Amino acid sequence: MNNSVRSTARLVGAGLRALLVLTVVCGVIYPLVVTGIAQAAFHGKANGSEVTVDGKSVGSERLGQSYNLPDKKDKDGNPLPDPKYFQPRPSAAGPNAENTQYKLIVSGASNLAADSKTLLDAVKQRRADVAAFNHADPSAVPVDALTASASGLDPDISPAYARLQAKRVAEANGLPAATVEKLVEDHVDGRILGFMGEERVNVLKLNVALRELAGAGGKR
Repeated sequence: MNNSVRSTARLVGAGLRALLVLTVVCGVIYPLVVTGIAQAAFHGKANGSEVTVDGKSVGSERLGQSYNLPDKKDKDGNPLPDPKYFQPRPSAAGPNAENTQYKLIVSGASNLAADSKTLLDAVKQRRADVAAFNHADPSAVPVDALTASASGLDPDISPAYARLQAKRVAEANGLPAATVEKLVEDHVDGRILGFMGEERVNVLKLNVALRELAGAGGKR
């Protein structure tokens, strides 16, 4: 075997050994270490930030979802929102064949331009629908009730939108309005680190607390 062949064999052997070592380190050891740290230090977040009720998962606090009446649709085939629940902002993640929004597989925005007639007409219709659904003045409807998020899966709404819905939710659940309004205020999350972003209300956590409150007859 000449020097050239021996040199090539050594390079191939070194390359294979490096591949094996890096595969074990990067493909086995590193993922196990990172997963272990995540499970130990951030167990809830590492497992999807699930929200459970009576031991059953009802969703993730990081992902928005719809709260509609079962098998109830309007004349256009769109699911009707359940008046007993706080509603999220509109979603562009959908609709599918059943006009269902908040579909994880199609997460995304509408990509409509700010001057799009389609968008402007949709906002105008949403304003009228939200105002009628909540028995409110159209001018009181906040912007997050009219536009979808970039992901279409925003789990939060503004405190203003939650407050707008409080009276309707209280009436639908047979609860005092003041009690539901206080529930909303208790679920307002402040700005991140005190200065980043805006105040927000997580819709899923608010609705879970609402059901607990309704089940307790409005007593806290």
